[in-house]
Order: sequence, then structure tokens, then C-alpha cells
Amino acid sequence: MECQPLEITIISADGIKDVNRISKMDVYAVVKIAGDSRGQKQKTPVDKDSGTHPKWNYTIKFTVDEASVKQNRLFLEIKLMSDRVFGDKDIGEVHVPLKELLDNNEGFSDAERRVSYSVRLPSGKAKGTLDLSYKFGEKFTVPSPEKKTKNVGEPVMAYPAGHAGSSSGYPQPGAYPPPPPGAYAYPPQGGYPPPPGAYPPPPHGYPPAPQPGYGYPQYPPPHGYGYPPVVQPQKPKKSGLGGAGLGLGLGAGLLGGLIVGDMMEDAAEAAAFDSMDGGFDF
Repeated sequence: MECQPLEITIISADGIKDVNRISKMDVYAVVKIAGDSRGQKQKTPVDKDSGTHPKWNYTIKFTVDEASVKQNRLFLEIKLMSDRVFGDKDIGEVHVPLKELLDNNEGFSDAERRVSYSVRLPSGKAKGTLDLSYKFGEKFTVPSPEKKTKNVGEPVMAYPAGHAGSSSGYPQPGAYPPPPPGAYAYPPQGGYPPPPGAYPPPPHGYPPAPQPGYGYPQYPPPHGYGYPPVVQPQKPKKSGLGGAGLGLGLGAGLLGGLIVGDMMEDAAEAAAFDSMDGGFDF
């Protein structure tokens, strides 16, 4: 693309607004090419105690794209600033289209031209003037930026199938063949038995694991706190023979009493007869 050097000399300003109120202003200018993607910007030195009539005579050099200048896409922007201890303050601005400068410079490519522009306050009102000069240099060609192409001999990184276009470092689905049936089969663990057909038959002919209830092995019921169980003595049960013996003993006692009673009556009767016999034995 065609480019041109541009020299801007900021000469002086006159009758600008005083924003300090007390002390004299220390004024400087910030100059930039507005609309340029390269962000070209420079500033002048500070003119101490200059007040409303600062002077610089400071030259700044830029490089501009001729096509962008002719399409009226670039502007010369100059900001006048008051240098202050507690923060700089805007005084005013000057905006000049570079196309206007280029058109006025036709036929005077090597000559420096001096111009004067009104300084606009932030409110838009004009206050004071700015004197400057400019000069465009000889055109020159700059190669347009192009995308870098790969060299033929440049090594190319190769990746296995399934990794192309993947930035995560993990294989994409289907990158590896599926495992053979039963390659990762294991006998079922304790717990609820799996539904029929949920797992392939165990490899190498392993017998199926026992399936205890609810997944826990059966153990004898535990004793309280580790002590042997206490055996309570049992009372002898009453049998029918004991009642029968008691009945027999009572019956025998009654019978013996009756027999003794009969024997005592017989003895009493015998003694009575004997006494009667003696009384009548004459």
C-alpha cells in the first residue's frame, strides 16, 4: 500500500481560555492521527507560565496511508492541556481532516505550509487560535500484511485416528474399537443379585459366587456383650404319679385307722365279757 510521511509543527496558540484562575497556565499539546489503527500519538513539551499565549515550535512526524487520507477517514486531532499538580485540565481542541491538508498541498509537495485554526472549547464554542505548519513527504510502498503459509518442508504433527480436531487431548467417541465380549466381566459381588442377562457369564469357568440374603454372610446370633448365656434353673414338673401316690397314702392311712379302730373295739368287748364272767362265776 502507498504511504506518505507527514510532519506537523505545533507553533503557538493565542487567546485561549484560562482554566487556572489563580496562577499562570503551563500549557502543552497532545497530537494524534484519529482513525488510524496504529494509534499514532505524541505530545509537545510543557510551556511554563505561558498563560493564554503558549509557544512550542515543536515538530512531530507521522506516517499515513494515502488511500485512507483520500477516503477522508483520517483526522489530525490536537488537544491543548493545562498541566496542573492536582490533575491536568482540558483547554480546547482542534480537528482537521487530513484530506483537507493533502488537497491544499497539491503542487507544493516539498514545501511547508502554515495554517491557523480556531480552538474549540468542550462546549463547542470557539476561543482562541492555534498556529501550525505541515508538510507531506515522498510516497513509499509498504508490503500488505499477508497470512503466513506453511513451508513445504515444514514438519507436520501427526495424530492417531480419533484425535483430529480435538483440542481436549481425549479421544473422540468411537476412536478405539469396542472391547471383546466378556473382557471386563467379573463375578457379581454380594448384595442384590443382578437381573438375568445383566452380565455375561464369568470367564475361565469360575463358579458363581454364593448369594446370601441381602448381601451379608450368615453368622450365628451374637451374645450380649461377649458373655456366655445365663441358664435359668427349671422347676421340676409335677407328674401324675405323685398325685396318685399321695392318694394311695391317704387311702392306706384311712384303711389302717379303720382296722386299728376295729381291733380296739374287739379288745374292749373281750375285756367286758371277761369281767362279766368273773362276776357270775360262783
